[in-house]
Amino acid sequence: MLDGKLQNYIDWTVGAVMLLPERNNYAYRITLKYQDGRKVQQQKSGFKTKKEAEAAKQRTIGELCSGTYAVYTDVKVADFLEYWLEGDIRNRAGSHNTYASFRNAVYKHIIPFMGKKKMADVSKGDVRRLYNDRAAFSVSIAKMVKTVMNISFDYAVGMKIIPVNPAAGVELPKQIAKAAYHTRSIDGQKTLTMEQIQILLEASKDTPIHMMVLFNVLMGLRRQEILGLKYSDIDYINRTISIERQLGRAANTKKEDFAPKTFTKQEIKLKTSSSRRELPIPNYVFEAIMEERKLYEKRRSRRKKEFQDLDYICCSSYGRPRSKDFHWKHYKKLLKDTGLPDIRWHDLRSTFCTLLLKNDFSPKAVSKLMGHAKEIISVDVYGDNANIIPDEIPELVEFMDEVLPKETEGEDDKLLDIVADTSYYVT
Repeated sequence: MLDGKLQNYIDWTVGAVMLLPERNNYAYRITLKYQDGRKVQQQKSGFKTKKEAEAAKQRTIGELCSGTYAVYTDVKVADFLEYWLEGDIRNRAGSHNTYASFRNAVYKHIIPFMGKKKMADVSKGDVRRLYNDRAAFSVSIAKMVKTVMNISFDYAVGMKIIPVNPAAGVELPKQIAKAAYHTRSIDGQKTLTMEQIQILLEASKDTPIHMMVLFNVLMGLRRQEILGLKYSDIDYINRTISIERQLGRAANTKKEDFAPKTFTKQEIKLKTSSSRRELPIPNYVFEAIMEERKLYEKRRSRRKKEFQDLDYICCSSYGRPRSKDFHWKHYKKLLKDTGLPDIRWHDLRSTFCTLLLKNDFSPKAVSKLMGHAKEIISVDVYGDNANIIPDEIPELVEFMDEVLPKETEGEDDKLLDIVADTSYYVT
């Protein structure tokens, strides 16, 4: 039904309005012409009067002239969304997680609500009712549904399934607080103080996730970015590290095509183009990397046959990359044993933001360090947390001076590029 080629016509004609005696209504025909000589005819009918049919004909001619004519006339929402997921998103998404999130929104929330409706019949009112219904269920789900609706229906316009996107301009219900454009807010109550960070770092030395903790809380790296770090990414002279990849499950792959325990440890592209970045390494972290490298070399020489020399910094004693959830039980035990707040692993990344922002570093510079795309970190949430970063712990304050690239006076703040900017749709 959706061959993806019907919209590529090079010429067209629209016939005269005619009476259909057997139906007792009026109609007209459109002929679409293609490069290979093929012609496809479509009929618009059901008009009660000739005047009504003539008016519709003029609208069709206008759409053909402007390139907005919808060539797929009877496509249902469910059929289109399935085509979009499998034909577009599965192929374009670097990570299976992105595809899975979109698929979940489609099959669990959008299709049950309007899947049987024809694409051409979806109105702004339908979209608004969908958002209201999902917002009552979950705010986060409503935001994801809004993202999917906008991106998928924009794609439908490009395929000439619909002339305009009915989701464009439809906002979430007013009860959902609208975040500032491209702004990330961090809850100061879910971050650690400098004293708590020091406790965590010391305690983690006796665990297999010490390097992961360092890369998270002292450099702000994402979990899958940490897993993808290699020794070859390090510039030992300038003490910088390049973020080049992440480990995870690539979209459009099958488990049976991979060796055991490697399916979710594939090297995949980074979240956005802004995620590829070069970061200065704090002295504390650099020294830990050098010690870890010594262990890596010892294990490689002792286990010549079994060792997998894949160059990963965070790896097992046999050189194998860690799984995405490897840190979880060790991290939770660390928090419990040390009496630290039971915050999420991702909140350590937020702690890194807090460290920099509370020391008056540029929010945009911090965004660049963290690999954000077109985001400005809100500093408003830190106004009442004056004691989050005390000055009494020079061992950790020192790394702040090394980590942040200094802004020059008059530097033009430019937003970062993004592969697929979806943040507009969830604000």
